[in-house]
Amino acid sequence: MGDQVYIRLRHKIKIPKEKKLLLKDIAYITANENWRKLIENTFIYQVKKEDKNIVVLDIYSVIRILRNHHPNLDFQSIGPNQTIAYVGVSSKNPRIFIVGLIWLLLFIGSGMTIMNFHYDVSMQEVQQHLHFLLTGNNDPYPLWLQIPYSIGLGLGMILFFNHVFKKRINEEPSPLEVEIHKYQQELDNYVILHENEMSKKDDD
Repeated sequence: MGDQVYIRLRHKIKIPKEKKLLLKDIAYITANENWRKLIENTFIYQVKKEDKNIVVLDIYSVIRILRNHHPNLDFQSIGPNQTIAYVGVSSKNPRIFIVGLIWLLLFIGSGMTIMNFHYDVSMQEVQQHLHFLLTGNNDPYPLWLQIPYSIGLGLGMILFFNHVFKKRINEEPSPLEVEIHKYQQELDNYVILHENEMSKKDDD
Protein backbone atom coordinates (compact mmCIF):
# COMPACT_ATOMS: atom_id res chain seq x y z
CA MET A 1 0.00 0.00 0.00
CA GLY A 2 1.18 3.52 -0.80
CA ASP A 3 0.72 6.80 1.03
CA GLN A 4 -2.75 7.50 2.34
CA VAL A 5 -4.84 10.19 0.64
CA TYR A 6 -8.23 11.09 2.14
CA ILE A 7 -10.88 12.61 -0.13
CA ARG A 8 -14.11 14.22 0.99
CA LEU A 9 -16.41 15.26 -1.84
CA ARG A 10 -18.23 18.55 -1.56
CA HIS A 11 -21.98 18.06 -1.33
CA LYS A 12 -22.77 20.63 -4.03
CA ILE A 13 -20.96 23.25 -6.09
CA LYS A 14 -21.87 25.95 -8.60
CA ILE A 15 -19.81 26.10 -11.77
CA PRO A 16 -19.84 28.06 -15.05
CA LYS A 17 -20.79 26.38 -18.32
CA GLU A 18 -18.25 24.14 -20.09
CA LYS A 19 -15.81 24.26 -17.18
CA LYS A 20 -13.02 21.76 -16.72
CA LEU A 21 -13.44 20.29 -13.25
CA LEU A 22 -10.31 19.54 -11.27
CA LEU A 23 -10.18 17.51 -8.08
CA LYS A 24 -9.77 20.63 -5.92
CA ASP A 25 -13.03 22.00 -7.39
CA ILE A 26 -15.14 19.12 -6.12
CA ALA A 27 -13.34 17.75 -3.06
CA TYR A 28 -11.36 18.44 0.09
CA ILE A 29 -8.04 16.61 0.14
CA THR A 30 -5.96 15.51 3.12
CA ALA A 31 -2.54 14.04 2.38
CA ASN A 32 1.16 14.70 2.46
CA GLU A 33 1.66 18.30 1.30
CA ASN A 34 3.65 17.27 -1.78
CA TRP A 35 1.07 14.69 -2.82
CA ARG A 36 -1.80 17.08 -2.15
CA LYS A 37 -0.35 19.76 -4.41
CA LEU A 38 0.23 17.15 -7.10
CA ILE A 39 -3.18 15.51 -7.17
CA GLU A 40 -5.43 18.50 -6.48
CA ASN A 41 -5.01 19.65 -10.10
CA THR A 42 -5.99 16.25 -11.53
CA PHE A 43 -8.53 16.64 -14.33
CA ILE A 44 -11.83 14.95 -13.39
CA TYR A 45 -14.55 16.01 -15.81
CA GLN A 46 -15.29 18.33 -18.70
CA VAL A 47 -18.74 19.92 -18.47
CA LYS A 48 -20.52 19.56 -21.82
CA LYS A 49 -23.46 21.37 -23.39
CA GLU A 50 -25.60 18.23 -23.21
CA ASP A 51 -25.15 18.12 -19.42
CA LYS A 52 -27.75 20.90 -19.16
CA ASN A 53 -28.04 22.28 -15.62
CA ILE A 54 -26.89 19.49 -13.30
CA VAL A 55 -23.89 17.16 -13.23
CA VAL A 56 -23.51 14.45 -10.59
CA LEU A 57 -19.98 13.16 -9.94
CA ASP A 58 -19.59 9.86 -8.09
CA ILE A 59 -16.71 9.04 -5.75
CA TYR A 60 -16.17 5.72 -7.54
CA SER A 61 -15.45 7.49 -10.84
CA VAL A 62 -13.23 10.04 -9.11
CA ILE A 63 -11.10 7.40 -7.37
CA ARG A 64 -10.84 5.38 -10.58
CA ILE A 65 -9.40 8.42 -12.37
CA LEU A 66 -7.00 9.14 -9.54
CA ARG A 67 -5.74 5.55 -9.38
CA ASN A 68 -5.07 5.60 -13.11
CA HIS A 69 -2.86 8.65 -12.61
CA HIS A 70 -1.32 7.63 -9.27
CA PRO A 71 -1.42 3.84 -8.82
CA ASN A 72 1.07 4.00 -5.93
CA LEU A 73 -1.29 5.99 -3.69
CA ASP A 74 -4.02 4.61 -1.42
CA PHE A 75 -7.19 6.72 -1.79
CA GLN A 76 -9.77 6.67 1.00
CA SER A 77 -13.18 8.28 0.71
CA ILE A 78 -14.91 9.98 3.64
CA GLY A 79 -18.15 11.92 3.66
CA PRO A 80 -20.61 12.21 0.74
CA ASN A 81 -20.40 9.75 -2.15
CA GLN A 82 -21.57 12.25 -4.77
CA THR A 83 -21.02 15.88 -5.68
CA ILE A 84 -23.88 17.75 -7.32
CA ALA A 85 -22.61 20.43 -9.69
CA TYR A 86 -25.11 23.09 -10.74
CA VAL A 87 -24.04 24.42 -14.13
CA GLY A 88 -24.35 28.07 -15.07
CA VAL A 89 -26.07 29.14 -11.85
CA SER A 90 -25.45 32.79 -11.09
CA SER A 91 -26.91 34.92 -8.33
CA LYS A 92 -28.68 38.00 -9.67
CA ASN A 93 -30.03 40.94 -7.73
CA PRO A 94 -33.84 40.68 -7.66
CA ARG A 95 -35.82 43.34 -9.49
CA ILE A 96 -37.58 45.78 -7.19
CA PHE A 97 -40.81 45.60 -9.20
CA ILE A 98 -41.00 41.79 -8.96
CA VAL A 99 -40.12 41.80 -5.25
CA GLY A 100 -42.75 44.47 -4.61
CA LEU A 101 -45.38 42.54 -6.57
CA ILE A 102 -44.65 39.30 -4.67
CA TRP A 103 -44.68 41.17 -1.34
CA LEU A 104 -48.06 42.74 -2.20
CA LEU A 105 -49.58 39.38 -3.16
CA LEU A 106 -48.29 37.73 0.02
CA PHE A 107 -49.47 40.64 2.16
CA ILE A 108 -53.00 40.53 0.73
CA GLY A 109 -53.14 36.72 0.80
CA SER A 110 -51.92 36.43 4.39
CA GLY A 111 -54.27 39.23 5.49
CA MET A 112 -57.26 37.49 3.89
CA THR A 113 -56.21 34.19 5.50
CA ILE A 114 -56.01 35.73 8.98
CA MET A 115 -59.36 37.50 8.58
CA ASN A 116 -61.10 34.38 7.30
CA PHE A 117 -59.65 32.34 10.16
CA HIS A 118 -60.91 34.85 12.74
CA TYR A 119 -64.31 34.88 11.08
CA ASP A 120 -64.51 31.06 11.12
CA VAL A 121 -63.69 30.83 14.82
CA SER A 122 -65.92 33.87 15.70
CA MET A 123 -63.00 35.72 17.27
CA GLN A 124 -64.93 38.98 17.64
CA GLU A 125 -67.73 37.26 19.53
CA VAL A 126 -65.18 35.52 21.76
CA GLN A 127 -63.52 38.84 22.60
CA GLN A 128 -66.91 40.46 23.26
CA HIS A 129 -67.86 37.61 25.59
CA LEU A 130 -64.48 37.77 27.33
CA HIS A 131 -64.95 41.52 27.81
CA PHE A 132 -68.39 40.88 29.36
CA LEU A 133 -66.98 38.24 31.73
CA LEU A 134 -64.22 40.58 32.92
CA THR A 135 -66.13 43.86 33.12
CA GLY A 136 -69.83 42.94 33.23
CA ASN A 137 -70.53 45.36 30.36
CA ASN A 138 -71.44 44.65 26.74
CA ASP A 139 -69.18 46.33 24.19
CA PRO A 140 -69.27 45.52 20.44
CA TYR A 141 -65.67 46.76 20.05
CA PRO A 142 -63.54 45.83 23.10
CA LEU A 143 -60.47 47.67 21.81
CA TRP A 144 -58.49 47.10 25.02
CA LEU A 145 -58.48 43.39 24.02
CA GLN A 146 -58.37 43.73 20.25
CA ILE A 147 -55.43 46.14 19.96
CA PRO A 148 -52.99 44.13 22.17
CA TYR A 149 -54.16 40.96 20.43
CA SER A 150 -53.36 42.44 16.98
CA ILE A 151 -49.93 43.64 18.15
CA GLY A 152 -49.21 40.26 19.72
CA LEU A 153 -50.21 38.51 16.50
CA GLY A 154 -47.62 40.51 14.55
CA LEU A 155 -44.90 39.99 17.18
CA GLY A 156 -45.70 36.28 17.25
CA MET A 157 -45.15 36.02 13.49
CA ILE A 158 -41.80 37.81 13.81
CA LEU A 159 -40.69 35.42 16.57
CA PHE A 160 -41.98 32.41 14.61
CA PHE A 161 -39.99 33.27 11.47
CA ASN A 162 -37.01 34.49 13.56
CA HIS A 163 -36.33 37.48 11.29
CA VAL A 164 -36.81 41.23 11.31
CA PHE A 165 -36.20 42.06 7.65
CA LYS A 166 -32.67 40.65 7.06
CA LYS A 167 -31.68 40.54 10.74
CA ARG A 168 -31.93 37.21 12.55
CA ILE A 169 -33.22 37.38 16.13
CA ASN A 170 -31.21 34.37 17.33
CA GLU A 171 -29.08 31.59 15.86
CA GLU A 172 -31.87 29.03 15.65
CA PRO A 173 -33.24 28.37 12.14
CA SER A 174 -36.83 29.38 11.51
CA PRO A 175 -39.43 26.72 10.61
CA LEU A 176 -39.45 28.08 7.07
CA GLU A 177 -35.67 27.63 6.77
CA VAL A 178 -35.97 24.07 8.11
CA GLU A 179 -38.65 23.22 5.54
CA ILE A 180 -36.57 24.74 2.72
CA HIS A 181 -33.56 22.71 3.90
CA LYS A 182 -35.62 19.50 3.96
CA TYR A 183 -36.96 20.23 0.48
CA GLN A 184 -33.43 20.88 -0.84
CA GLN A 185 -32.20 17.60 0.69
CA GLU A 186 -35.05 15.65 -0.94
CA LEU A 187 -34.34 17.39 -4.25
CA ASP A 188 -30.63 16.51 -4.03
CA ASN A 189 -31.45 12.89 -3.15
CA TYR A 190 -33.78 12.66 -6.14
CA VAL A 191 -31.11 14.08 -8.46
CA ILE A 192 -28.53 11.57 -7.15
CA LEU A 193 -30.97 8.64 -7.42
CA HIS A 194 -32.02 9.65 -10.94
CA GLU A 195 -28.39 9.99 -12.01
CA ASN A 196 -27.55 6.53 -10.62
CA GLU A 197 -30.49 5.02 -12.53
CA MET A 198 -29.32 6.70 -15.75
CA SER A 199 -25.77 5.41 -15.17
CA LYS A 200 -27.05 1.85 -14.74
CA LYS A 201 -28.96 2.11 -18.04
CA ASP A 202 -25.84 3.40 -19.76
CA ASP A 203 -23.80 0.51 -18.37
CA ASP A 204 -26.40 -1.99 -19.59
